[in-house]
Amino acid sequence: PDAVVYGAALGACEKGQVWDGALRLLREMKDQSVPWNVITCSTALSACEKGGRWQEGLAILESMDLASIPPNTISYSAAISACEKGKSWPMALLL
Repeated sequence: PDAVVYGAALGACEKGQVWDGALRLLREMKDQSVPWNVITCSTALSACEKGGRWQEGLAILESMDLASIPPNTISYSAAISACEKGKSWPMALLL
């Protein structure tokens, strides 16, 4: 599978609020040497946000930075929303 196929699967995880499935797909992409991009990462981040998993969402944001993938408005919005849903507004302020 390529990034487009993974992106579609990540989108399904996001819609279904299956944050752990999204994280598994990101790991699988890495294992299969399929490069991440801002879209795949933001979609996984949004799945974490919808699942109320702010720590995992911030970990994706950090991984994006380490991989030199600049976050976009959608990435930051999902991360901030995840922090808000997780009652961790101080972390949101750091973004």
